[in-house]
Amino acid sequence: MALELLFKCSRTLARLRRGPLGKHLEGFCDWLLRYGFDRRTARSHLAKISHLNVYLADVGVGARRTVAAEDIERFLKAYPSRCRNRAPLQVHMRYVRHSINRFVEYLREASLIKLPSEKADYRYQPLLDGYLRWMRDFRNATATTLELRTCSIKRFLHWLGPDASVQGIKRLSPDRVEHYFLGYAEGKGRSSRRAMQATLRTFFQFCRYRGYTRRLLDRAVPTLRTYRLSTVPRGLTDGQAQDVLRCIDRGTHAGRRDYAMIQMLYTYGVRGGQIRALQFQDIDWAENRILFKAHKRGKDIRVPLTPEVGESLLDYLRHARPANHAPQVFLTCHAPYHPLPKPSVLSTIVKQRIRAAGIELRSMGAHAFRYCLATRMLQQGHSLKAIADLLGHRHLTTTFIYTKVDYDALKQVALEWPTEVRA
Repeated sequence: MALELLFKCSRTLARLRRGPLGKHLEGFCDWLLRYGFDRRTARSHLAKISHLNVYLADVGVGARRTVAAEDIERFLKAYPSRCRNRAPLQVHMRYVRHSINRFVEYLREASLIKLPSEKADYRYQPLLDGYLRWMRDFRNATATTLELRTCSIKRFLHWLGPDASVQGIKRLSPDRVEHYFLGYAEGKGRSSRRAMQATLRTFFQFCRYRGYTRRLLDRAVPTLRTYRLSTVPRGLTDGQAQDVLRCIDRGTHAGRRDYAMIQMLYTYGVRGGQIRALQFQDIDWAENRILFKAHKRGKDIRVPLTPEVGESLLDYLRHARPANHAPQVFLTCHAPYHPLPKPSVLSTIVKQRIRAAGIELRSMGAHAFRYCLATRMLQQGHSLKAIADLLGHRHLTTTFIYTKVDYDALKQVALEWPTEVRA
C-alpha cells in the first residue's frame, strides 16, 4: 500500500484511512509518488489534506465516491478559525491551498470531483463546441489558434448570459455586438483587440453558416484602425541579451533549464511556442542540426546546432531534466513534472531572468530576443531574405517591421546643425 511507504505509525495510518476521504488518500498518495514528488513533500501534502478530512467528518459529510467542490470551498473559508499552526496564518494558508490544489488535480484526473452547481453557466457549451469544430474542420485552425479563440469566445458568451444560446443569437442585434466590442477594447492592447475582433467575426460567420442568424453580425464588429508599421519594435540589445545569460545561476536545475532555453532564444530568435514544443526527435546530434517546427503559420526552421546551444542543452539533459517519458525537451522543475503548459509560463521565466539582470523593458517576453537577433543580423549586413528564412516568415512584409527607423539609433549618426560662418 502506498501510505505504508510514507508512514510507519499505525495510529497515523488509521487516522488517514478514516473519515470521508479515507478511501481517496491512498490513491492520492500513489499519485504523488508516481508523479515524482519526494517523500517529504508527499507527507506534507497528505498531512494538510488530513485537515480537510477531519473538517468533513466534523460537519457530518459521509464517505462518497466523489468529492464535492463546494465542500472544499467551505473548508477553505472555515479553516483559518480552526487551525493551530505556529507559522503566520497567511503563510500557512498558502501552503494549505497549494496542497488542496494538488488534491483537486488528482481528483480531476481520476474523475472523482463533482463540479459545483454554478457550472450551469456552461449552457453555452454546445455553441462553443460547434464553433471550435467548424474552425478546425472548415477554417483549418491550428491548435494555438483554437486555444486563443476559446478564451475570447468564452468571455463573449459569458457576457451574453441567458442569450448564449441558438435562440439568443437569433435575437442578437448589431448594436449590442458593437457595444460589447467597444467596451472590451477600451484599455486593451492592439493584440487583445485584434484577437477578440477575429474571434467575433468568425463566430458570427459560423452562426450564419449554421442558420442561427440571417444577419451579417460579423460586419457589426467595429474596425479599430491600427497601422502595421506605426511603432518602432523594442527589444534587447546584444549586450543586454548577453548580460541576461551571464546572470543566470547554472548551479540549479531551474538555472540550467532557463539558460538552455534563453540561449536558444538568443541564438536562433525562435518563438517561445517553438521552444515549448521542441522534442528530442527534432535534435539531430549526429549532424549537429536542430529543427523548430512551424509556428503561427510560418515555416519550419532547420539550423545548425551551435556549440553554445549544444553544451547548454547537454548540461540540462544530463544534470537537471527530471526522469520523464514526455517527448518535449523542456519540463517543469517541480513535481508533477510535465511540459511547460502554456505560453505565459515561458514568458514569465524570461521576464524574471531579464529583470534579474537589472533590465527594464516595455515588453520583456521571449520576443525581445527575436528582435535582438533580427537587428543584429541587419547590422551585420544580412539580407531581408536571410532574416526572414531564419525567423520562419513566409512573407518578406512580415520582416519589414525590423527595418523601421529607431530614432535613438539615428541620433548617433545625425550631422551637427550647420552654423553660419561670416567671411
